[in-house]
Amino acid sequence: MENLLGLLKIHVQRGVNLAIRDVVSSDPYVVIKMAKQKLKTRVVKKNLNPEWNEDLTLSISDPHTPIHLYVYDKDTFSLDDKMGDAEFDIGPFFEAVKMRLAGLPNEAIVTRVQPSRQNCLAEESHIVWKDGKIFQNMVLRLRNVECGEVELQLHWVDIPGSKVM
Repeated sequence: MENLLGLLKIHVQRGVNLAIRDVVSSDPYVVIKMAKQKLKTRVVKKNLNPEWNEDLTLSISDPHTPIHLYVYDKDTFSLDDKMGDAEFDIGPFFEAVKMRLAGLPNEAIVTRVQPSRQNCLAEESHIVWKDGKIFQNMVLRLRNVECGEVELQLHWVDIPGSKVM
């Protein structure tokens, strides 16, 4: 806990055009893993465009550790089916947090992250200063599956005594 930099709140908004894993639909849920931390959303029954709107919080001690996102289809009588995965890095987001921005106009874009083969982004992602806080909206394209995207919003939470410079 002494190396803790802060908390990363991940708002899992929704899935778009997820793959079918049951006969006509799927019962998707999201798992987010970072190092030894593992968090998961609730299952949304029979929906290929689920709305989770859930906040998951990771404690960050190393901002260079990649965050893995997995989408699964909940099955009753067998192992859950994989519906794709994605990986993202919070490096640019953390750099914006370290800037300690103040006095910027609301909704100001701090930086932009371009999609590439390394970051699973489906479109350009903006890191934004809003209401005195840093946010990043991102749409992740799922890998190892025929189709599907997941929309997330990242938000940094400072904790007293953290080592963010």
